Amino acid sequence: MAKINRVLISLSDKTGAAEFAKELAYFNVQFLSTGGTAKMLRDAGLDVTDVSAYTGFPEMLDGRVKTLHPKIHGGLLGLRSNPEHRETMKKFGIEPIDMVVVNLYPFKQTISRPECTFEDAIENIDIGGPAMLRSAAKNFQSVTVITDPSDYNLILEEMKASNGEVSYKTNLRLAYKVFKATSEYDQMICQYLEKKL
Repeated sequence: MAKINRVLISLSDKTGAAEFAKELAYFNVQFLSTGGTAKMLRDAGLDVTDVSAYTGFPEMLDGRVKTLHPKIHGGLLGLRSNPEHRETMKKFGIEPIDMVVVNLYPFKQTISRPECTFEDAIENIDIGGPAMLRSAAKNFQSVTVITDPSDYNLILEEMKASNGEVSYKTNLRLAYKVFKATSEYDQMICQYLEKKL
């Protein structure tokens, strides 16, 4: 079972996210977030640490670089059962991140708009989102990764039934959904770029 203490939320589609986060707050979790998602959480009355404050690096390059940082990916990929990993994380001030709630830039919606330019399409290729999702899904034994809002209630029910923990079986199912979603996302980008060759 994976105990949820620290949650990173960064969303394009914020459907149901404020309500989900309010329920998570009952488990005394710490929230990390970025940009508009952090504002949404604060507007909902929740305490949030900006990712830039946690990493010590500002968002940069017009928002292209926000979460691509060792304190984020180390917190996702570090093996809790590995003493060397735990020692390295401690040495560099890397805290474990136990849940990631991320969905991707709306590439499909962007390219379906008649006025979409090639530059618009390229800017809506998500980099940090898939990287976080894949890092979290690789370490699914310890990290709960959610990319589909339809899973919010199921996760909350499980956490309520097990003192804030999420099962291995559930985390494996969520990891599968992540790799399926990111592979479809990449395929969509490939198909779009192929048409531009």
